[in-house]
Amino acid sequence: MSDLQFEIDPSNLDRFALEHAESHKTAAPFPHTVIEDFASPDALRGVIEEFPTKDHPNWTHMFDPDQNKFASNDMRLLGPRTRHMIQALNDAPVINFLEKLTGISGLVPDPHLAGGGLHEMRPGGMLRVHADFNFHKQILLDRRINLLLYLNENWQTSYGGQLELWDTEMRGAVKTVEPVFNRCVIFETTDNSYHGNPNPVSCPPDRTRRSIAMYYYTNGRPEKEVSSSHGTLFRKRPGEGTAKEVSKDLVRDLFPPILWNAMKEVRKRTGI
Repeated sequence: MSDLQFEIDPSNLDRFALEHAESHKTAAPFPHTVIEDFASPDALRGVIEEFPTKDHPNWTHMFDPDQNKFASNDMRLLGPRTRHMIQALNDAPVINFLEKLTGISGLVPDPHLAGGGLHEMRPGGMLRVHADFNFHKQILLDRRINLLLYLNENWQTSYGGQLELWDTEMRGAVKTVEPVFNRCVIFETTDNSYHGNPNPVSCPPDRTRRSIAMYYYTNGRPEKEVSSSHGTLFRKRPGEGTAKEVSKDLVRDLFPPILWNAMKEVRKRTGI
């Protein structure tokens, strides 16, 4: 196993931050950066090799009208190479890089991996457009930066799962990012940083959309960004139905036709 310093090269990060700090700040629809070949490919393949199986007890399934995804953030149940990678992403070289790139000082990593860690979307998985929770109630800090590192080798556009960054008025996606292997997306989180992958993943049954999600915090935030503590703020896309309608469509997509038709017949008879 390689040392942490070789999993993510600090010298490359520093050089990238100096070259891209201005473009990060001015990126539309909100400050963000996409980086190719972010980490050691061998280190990432080590994470893939020990990625939890579908029936692993560490998965939490978030399934409702707004999302259908799995998350795993208990470090005790993750493999050693995965723990090393997560520790590297929370280590000083990455923190220093993020501060130089974004201009946000005093960044603090999250030892609890609240909402983060390993993410997986299986066929049919999706996450509606949203702004993230803004305050960590355990460490009492403000959420400022998301870092997403993708683990999907040979990912095809037809598989879906693209990350979409939306404008403040929710008129449309300004930026779309393919979740391909070793691509890293870094973006600043505010009440208006709307993002998600709202179109269901349509990869083959033996494939899933995999990523590492890391979040970083500060003690306070700029006055113009301050708001009351809140959870995830989901938004509807133009023409998108209500939560009830979305839920109905989601159930219809996931159930075999024979079960869906049987459920409709029961509802017709009972009036439910």
